[in-house]
Amino acid sequence: MKIYVFNKQKDLKLSSKSARAIVRAVIDHEKADFTEVGLYFVSEKKIGELHDQFFNDPTPTDCISFPLSFGGEVFVCPKTALLYADQHQLDPYEEAALYIVHGLLHLMGYDDLEEKARRIMRKKEKSCMNHLKDLKILLRPPF
Repeated sequence: MKIYVFNKQKDLKLSSKSARAIVRAVIDHEKADFTEVGLYFVSEKKIGELHDQFFNDPTPTDCISFPLSFGGEVFVCPKTALLYADQHQLDPYEEAALYIVHGLLHLMGYDDLEEKARRIMRKKEKSCMNHLKDLKILLRPPF
């Protein structure tokens, strides 16, 4: 499987190697059959533009996924993770990793629009995040 990571933001210093490891671990954990995944870390402005273009909502969001027959693309906004983490006393790297997991689950067909589907997705997110912790895979760059 090919995993492409593009970092087009400067709000949160990230490790592309760790991001690839997260994508691979989640896909393996969920036994998804993807041949290619693109992961894009983008600015608040860019995620707002994508949100407006594809969902008619110009507000920034945490992540946007575009499923494709071979896998798909996930756009993550680390600035959103920073802001949310600051407001809720959370680790912004863990929050950004959750956005990656969330986006990948969307690529796998999970949804969160209705309550029952949202509960299933939250359970999957928790399982994937625990799996990443067990593997000691962190998004944080080495210092």
